[in-house]
Amino acid sequence: MADHYESAASTPSAGELASRISEQVSQLVRDELSLARVELTEKGKKAGVAGGLFGGAGLIALYGFAAFVAAAILGLAGPVPDWAAALIVGAVLFAVAGVAAVLGRREAAQASPPLPQEAVAGLKEDIQTLKEGVRR
Repeated sequence: MADHYESAASTPSAGELASRISEQVSQLVRDELSLARVELTEKGKKAGVAGGLFGGAGLIALYGFAAFVAAAILGLAGPVPDWAAALIVGAVLFAVAGVAAVLGRREAAQASPPLPQEAVAGLKEDIQTLKEGVRR
């Protein structure tokens, strides 16, 4: 009988359990937010490096493209006047730019916002666990 009273005395009350749950949920939310912050920081760094590399590649490609444009103008300058060769090449370039802009706009519309996927999945899992615990 003494064991029964001792175990009942060491069992936390409902108020203590509610306090523990509140503290643990708060800690869980802080931990998930910290994970999201770390994940977004890592993705941001990688995106910055990728942007720099793409920018450098784009600049070098621009110089190469300019050389091809000059070669196209000089190639057309033989059979047609120089000004007409430059006009033809310019018109073709504007047409290509228009197609690229339309395709880029379509892709941008389909892009989803970047989310910290691991943190969101962890929060969903935590919410589901809490819901199951409340149902019991």
